[in-house]
Amino acid sequence: MNRSFQVDLRGVVDLLSQHLYSSPRVYVRELLQNAVDAVTARRAADDAAPAGIAIDVAGGTLRITDTGIGLSEAQVHELLATIGRSSKRDELGYGRRDFLGQFGIGLLSAFLVADETRVVTRSATGAPAVSWTGRADGTYAVGPGERDTIGTTVTLTARRGAEQWFVPETVVDLATLYGSMLPFEITVNGKAISGPGVPWQADERSPGHRSADLVGYAQEVLGFTPFDIVDLDVPEAGLTGVAYVLPFPANPAEQAGHRVYLKRMLLAENAPGLLPDWAFFARCVVDTGELRPTASREALYDDDQLAATREALGEQLRGWLVGLSATNPQRLNQFLKIHHLGVKALALHDDDMLRLVDEWWPLETNVGRMTLAEFRARYGVLRYCATADEFDQLAGVAAAQNLPVINGGYTYDSELVERVRALEPEVRVDRLDPSDLTTAFADLDPDTALAVRPFVAAAQRCVDRLGCEVVVREFEPASLPVLYLVDRAAAFAGELRATKETVDELWAGVLSAFEKPERDRPQLVLNYRNPLVRRISRLENAELTALAVESLYGQALLLGRHPIRPADSALLNRAFLSLLDHAVPNGEN
Repeated sequence: MNRSFQVDLRGVVDLLSQHLYSSPRVYVRELLQNAVDAVTARRAADDAAPAGIAIDVAGGTLRITDTGIGLSEAQVHELLATIGRSSKRDELGYGRRDFLGQFGIGLLSAFLVADETRVVTRSATGAPAVSWTGRADGTYAVGPGERDTIGTTVTLTARRGAEQWFVPETVVDLATLYGSMLPFEITVNGKAISGPGVPWQADERSPGHRSADLVGYAQEVLGFTPFDIVDLDVPEAGLTGVAYVLPFPANPAEQAGHRVYLKRMLLAENAPGLLPDWAFFARCVVDTGELRPTASREALYDDDQLAATREALGEQLRGWLVGLSATNPQRLNQFLKIHHLGVKALALHDDDMLRLVDEWWPLETNVGRMTLAEFRARYGVLRYCATADEFDQLAGVAAAQNLPVINGGYTYDSELVERVRALEPEVRVDRLDPSDLTTAFADLDPDTALAVRPFVAAAQRCVDRLGCEVVVREFEPASLPVLYLVDRAAAFAGELRATKETVDELWAGVLSAFEKPERDRPQLVLNYRNPLVRRISRLENAELTALAVESLYGQALLLGRHPIRPADSALLNRAFLSLLDHAVPNGEN
């Protein structure tokens, strides 16, 4: 047996009016929206019809009167008394593009601030005026109304606790916020609040005057002076507007909000999702006639049309950046200093932006700051360190061996270096492995290598328990006595061993399958060009040799900013105290 749903009208009214909207202030917007749609409907049939909306507020009562198309008694029963029913949708249920409202629930916002809504309306069809009174408990009454002219008047009286929303100054501010760009005359207590139109529209103003107006708008409404202004136009979405480029760095992790108008009425002050994520350096102010609002009219509905619009707007911002590189390189450099993260993020996927970064954005290298294009032209090979720690450890030594290296440790830099192959497939790109440095170091001559072999063996016995290999080489600078080099394989092996020590027996057995031979060990590279190392290699005191090697090991860890394990810390402490013991004479009798 089929049965009909039972609807608690009072509960539905409470749900929609109290929980759909984020703030009671939207009631002014919804009243304005209904009035604008009524005027639009009347002017569609008679373009000579009057177009005006007047709000009068005093003593806790607000009246909004329009010269719109009005409603007959039958329409009052059908539309005002049926939640979700709207005359602004076609027979298939799709929103009609001429109207702001689509959902048939806007009038419910009145119950955010009032217990009763009274509507007096006279239809353009010539039917008598009708009065409709709706109440927050879900009941309504219909009767004859008193109105001589075509249009509608909605009257609200503030409920207890909502009086602040009926203060004249507040209503003026809200009506101005939502309706200042509407193409109709709108007044609040006789004061006009609708302006001349959107500030970016093309008119008889000179380009300089228009630009000054747009900057003034950003200062007044958005609170900053923009770095630049980009005109936006997406005909498929009926969208026009501007993107204001921020004059300060923005957080890429925060989703930017944009000021969006729908058919010249403010939809949202911080609507997300209008621009691609990489364009976090811009804030938009736009008016659209085709993008769909959500039911609460506080955001845009995320559908295929919004996705296409987002892509088109991103393309226009990208075009502005490319154009800036061709017409004003100095201005582009200023922009990149502020917003390089956004441009680099785009360059990961866009070849035009990659060319811009390649040519204009200077990266840190061990031979000075320079662009990728300059580095490639001078040295051919794009050799880079993937982390800032690796660069700090190796940059100086690599420079002494005439190995130019890029610091790829900043956000996106390593990926951009690798992406250069998209521009020049033949270019060589190498990630510098610490073990690569040892191949650039000079081997000892045979006689010297034979002479220091006992010392190397003794040093190896000293550091065997620390899991590293002793190597003696000659390299610049001679002032640097020792290096601790950990290649990627050795780093992985070290992390694997550390993990095995902290897990249970079962997982330790599983991890053992990944262990590699001992050749994947860090290297303690002693520089034989350093006078101290040569003196240590000639020591005949085995204890003093061990202390010296342990001290060099500790210095290498500290200079290279490597992690200090508990065993390393104990060794450093013991070696330091023992060396002090040897250096300070024993004064005891």
